[in-house]
Amino acid sequence: MKEMKNSSISNDKYIIGIDIGGTNIRAALLDEERNIIEKIKIENRVKKGPEYNLDKIINHINSNWKDRNIKGIGVGSPGPLDIKNGIILKAPNLQGWDNFNVKKYFEEKTSLKTEVNNDANVAGLAEAMIGSAKGAESVFYITVSTGVGGALIIDNKIINGANSFAGEICNLIINEDKYSHSGLVQGGLEGQCSGPNISRQATDLLGKHIDTPEVFELYKNNDNSIKSLINGVCENLSIGISNIISVVDPEVIVLGGSVILYNKELLEVITKKVKEKVINKDAVDIRIAEIGDDAGLRGAGFLII
Repeated sequence: MKEMKNSSISNDKYIIGIDIGGTNIRAALLDEERNIIEKIKIENRVKKGPEYNLDKIINHINSNWKDRNIKGIGVGSPGPLDIKNGIILKAPNLQGWDNFNVKKYFEEKTSLKTEVNNDANVAGLAEAMIGSAKGAESVFYITVSTGVGGALIIDNKIINGANSFAGEICNLIINEDKYSHSGLVQGGLEGQCSGPNISRQATDLLGKHIDTPEVFELYKNNDNSIKSLINGVCENLSIGISNIISVVDPEVIVLGGSVILYNKELLEVITKKVKEKVINKDAVDIRIAEIGDDAGLRGAGFLII
């Protein structure tokens, strides 16, 4: 506590990073290097609406962190977003929060400058700034978890696109499968490769429900049918990645999300398959994300310059 009291009267500057998730909302007080000084987590009771949930974070900020020299607040949120205006449009994980202006709400309640961006974008920014792709001029970050998301980072800046949809690879068509996930296009990357869809495919294959961790237990125990399924997932991911390479030509690709981070052996398989599909095989540099669960918090902090 003594060290923290001393820092509050120093010239040190701080940033607040916030990670809005469908299950929890987390906030962190960060130093200028975006190291975490303190952090809190609350349950996101989504159906009670954004004000009910965000006010808990805002009350903590106003009661505990406002005496610091705070430069601003960075927020990572599930999309789709209107990034320019800081508005959640219609996020599947935040039902009932449609068209909510997060930026305006935080600024009015805290009097602190606030910037908002997609949760995958801020995680990718963290990996580019301080993670596995630190020092690279161009980075494409891919998260494979409950969904499949992406982020394009060039010169340590997020490329949002004209309509805030740059890097939204969930809808990237990678095969002719007729399955449509949550209204996304048939044969899309998320519908083929996300955690819930790995479970869906395994359940169909085995004729009984099996969740994603159980699928990978069977994979690691050399179950032949599941090995074939996961090989197909890796093939589909490699198609998506090779298409990204053809269009963007990033210096580094970073793979994150629970499906990858808990099954790091997939990196070798995916990399091999990608190299089979691209022109410049020697330029393929695919790495595992390093920062882990705090990437969203720390990356959100980098939104404040």
